Amino acid sequence: MYARLTAQLAELRERFGGLPSPEEATYVWQDIWHLEAHHSTALEGNTLVLREVEALLDRGRAVGAKPLREYMEVKGYGDAASWVYREAMGAGDRSAATLITIQEIRNIHHLAMTPVWQVDPHPDAADVESPGNYRRHDIHPFDEGMTPPSWPLVPADLDRWARFVNSIPDRLEAGANLPELLAETHNHFERIHPFLDGNGRTGRLALNLILVRMGFPPVVILKEQRAKYLRAMQRADEEDYGPLGEILARGMIDNLNRFILPSIAGPAKLVPLNALVDADLSLVALRAAAQRGRLDAHQRSDGQWLSTRKAVDTYKESRNRRGRRS
Repeated sequence: MYARLTAQLAELRERFGGLPSPEEATYVWQDIWHLEAHHSTALEGNTLVLREVEALLDRGRAVGAKPLREYMEVKGYGDAASWVYREAMGAGDRSAATLITIQEIRNIHHLAMTPVWQVDPHPDAADVESPGNYRRHDIHPFDEGMTPPSWPLVPADLDRWARFVNSIPDRLEAGANLPELLAETHNHFERIHPFLDGNGRTGRLALNLILVRMGFPPVVILKEQRAKYLRAMQRADEEDYGPLGEILARGMIDNLNRFILPSIAGPAKLVPLNALVDADLSLVALRAAAQRGRLDAHQRSDGQWLSTRKAVDTYKESRNRRGRRS
């Protein structure tokens, strides 16, 4: 999995020139924005379905009959994610050597949590613990056994976390493993638990800010992965970052193949079959066609099949002709 991710990231950078800008592929980032707002809030218990999320973020319409709090959770997350992707693609003013700042973390939390806080603030919150401000409460030990640091330690712990994040490029140059380095980054933030509420959402948004600034695809952890994600976070609490690293690696590959490569590859460029799946042809059908020689495709030494949008269109036409004859 890690070798596959490394190869695909190198291909993204060397063959396709890196991530598309929001101006170059607005709909790509919009699709990721919708998916992330839906799944990241659903991990925390939100029940809006994807079409309700799209209606809320695109048209400001509260479709359905869910509690107001749930609409505000999604709106806040959408606002924060939109800011994250603008900043990550170069809209902000920062040092090139800085992947994230403490002020950015606090702003992400402020954007994500202000709408819901306005209709349903945390019952234990003091005024100084509003969105964007650190907690002034100690957190009870989690069911899994991890205890966040006492609240006076939060500023210093988060400063150390930011220094660790900004050292990631140097660690990668020294041979560190990218997915497990990202897993350590994400888990460490959640262990600090700097805010009274909204730490999971803020941590996932912060991770994507870091990823996109590094030129890597963002990660969407699906609601169906919740149990696996929580188990992986428990393992990471014990400094075993492999399971969480695998989830993050798969998430990067999925977004790369599902959204990014199809938008930047062009009709004649070889891309993984995952990037060519559409409403007519599943991955299984494309792989079967490639193996039978009906789809013009190339199998790499690692076993992965590659083809082009033009080849898939040609295969569809030939399949339709066979269907008409029969």
